[in-house]
Amino acid sequence: MDEVVAALGALTDGPRHTAEEALTAVPGAAGLYAVYGDLPAIRDLAAGTAGRPLYVGKAERSLAGRDVRTHFATGRTGSSTLRRTLAALLREPLGLRAVPRNVARPDGSANYSLESAGDERLTQWMHARLRLSVWTGPAGAVLDEAETAVLHALRPPLNLAKTGGRADPRVKSARAAMADEARAWRPA
Repeated sequence: MDEVVAALGALTDGPRHTAEEALTAVPGAAGLYAVYGDLPAIRDLAAGTAGRPLYVGKAERSLAGRDVRTHFATGRTGSSTLRRTLAALLREPLGLRAVPRNVARPDGSANYSLESAGDERLTQWMHARLRLSVWTGPAGAVLDEAETAVLHALRPPLNLAKTGGRADPRVKSARAAMADEARAWRPA
């Protein structure tokens, strides 16, 4: 329980880093992270309220690797639940088009990627609009349990799993539409 209280405090009251700041500020250790949006992001996504995280997740090995080098990096949409959700919700405003995660070997997976120019637009939007806070778990912390407790307490609108049945159906629908588009993709 002490870990959950510490995580909640760090994620809600701790520093919130831009993607650029996170390159040096976020540790290469295991822990939890929360992604916050500015007011235009909340408006663009039609999700959440100011001061409430949009998304919470865990990094079993490295917060720097998971958050900064995956979620905030161009070309990583196929490996990032957060990027796929943002892409689905920003599909029209950013002109994003889904493609298979591996265009050389499409496998029909729901884990789509984006065409390269759109992936770059998503990264630019994220860098301009989102901030990241982190909590480094102590040695032996059970991150899965801490993450579940934090998700139940903060109820971030973009999380699909561990929401106690409160996942936003709009998010599920938008992601399904992108997955369908990727499955229908054919080389030019």
